[in-house]
Amino acid sequence: MTDRPGVAPLRVVAVTYSPGEALEGFVDSLAAATSLPVEVVLADNGSTDGVPEKVAARHEHVRLLPTGGNIGYGAAVNAGLSGRSSGWALVANPDVRFEPGSVDELLAVARRWPRAATVGPAIRTPDDELYPSARDLPRLSTGVGHAVFGWVWPANPWTARYRREREAPRERTAGWLSGSCFLVDLEAFWSVGGFDPGYFMYFEDVDLAERLGRRGYLHVYAPSAVVVHEGGHATRREPHRMARVHHTSALRYMAARHPGRRNAPLRAALRAGLGARMLLSYVSGRVAAGAPFQRGAGELQRGAARPDRARSSATASAPSASRAASSAGERSCGTR
Repeated sequence: MTDRPGVAPLRVVAVTYSPGEALEGFVDSLAAATSLPVEVVLADNGSTDGVPEKVAARHEHVRLLPTGGNIGYGAAVNAGLSGRSSGWALVANPDVRFEPGSVDELLAVARRWPRAATVGPAIRTPDDELYPSARDLPRLSTGVGHAVFGWVWPANPWTARYRREREAPRERTAGWLSGSCFLVDLEAFWSVGGFDPGYFMYFEDVDLAERLGRRGYLHVYAPSAVVVHEGGHATRREPHRMARVHHTSALRYMAARHPGRRNAPLRAALRAGLGARMLLSYVSGRVAAGAPFQRGAGELQRGAARPDRARSSATASAPSASRAASSAGERSCGTR
C-alpha cells in the first residue's frame, strides 16, 4: 500500500460493534493486500470497547464514522460509502484478514468482467475450511430443503445446489456473494439504492445481489484472491438474538418474493416453518450451526484462478463504464 499522487484512495468500509483485537489485524493486513492508497472508514454502530477509536487514532488513513447507534449492517455500510458515487469500494467485516495481494487481485478480476457489480474472494476459515461464499439465489425449493435438511444431511441435493459446493473453486458468476467481504462498483450499488436498511443483519447481501441482477449486473467469485474470516463474533455474543434476526431476515426475503393475497397461505407456512426452526436452534447447537462446510481451503491450490470462459467480454454492453476502469482506485464476505 503506497501513496500515489493524484490517485483517489480505495474506500474500504468495515462495520464495527465492539470488534476487539481483530480490528487491528484487519487494518494491518490491508497494507500488503493492495498497492493502492486506501481510506478505511469504520462505520461504528455503538462500540463500547474503545477499539475503533484507538485504531483510528493510530492510523492516519483510518476514519471513525459513528452511525448514531446500532442501525444494522446494511445501513451502516451505506453510511460508510456515502460521498463516493463511482469507482470501486471494498466492504469487509472487521474480523477479516487479507492475504498479500488479495485486494489487487480482486481489482484485476473486476477488469476482466466489465458487467460485474460485485467481486468476492475465496473465504478461508481459521480451521482451513473453504466457506461457500458464492451461492445461487435461494429459491423456495432450495431454501426449504437447505433449512430443513442442511444441519442433519449436509450433502443433501438442495444445500448442494444452493451452495454450489460440488464445484471445484474457479472464477465464475454467482447468484450472490457473501457480504462479509466483497468489492463493489459504486455506480451499480447506488443505482439500486444500496443495501436495504430494512434488513438489520443477514440477507441484505442476497437482496442486494438480486436487485442488481435484475438490472443486468453480474456477481463474480474470484478464488484467486483469498481472505481469512474468523466470523461469528455477534453470534457468540448474542446467539439467540442473532438466530432470531437471521430467521426474521430469511422470512422477509422469501415473503417479499411471494407477494399478494394468493400467496398468503405460503407466507404463513414460511413464517411457521422458520419460527419452528428458530426455536429449535435455541436448544440445538447443531441446528444453529447449520450445514458443515464441504470443502477445504487446500483446494484453492488446484486451479482456483481459472476463469469461467462463459464470461461476457463485450465491454460495450456493460451497464456502467466506470467498473472497467478501477484505474483511479476508487471503488462492500452472508454469514457474519
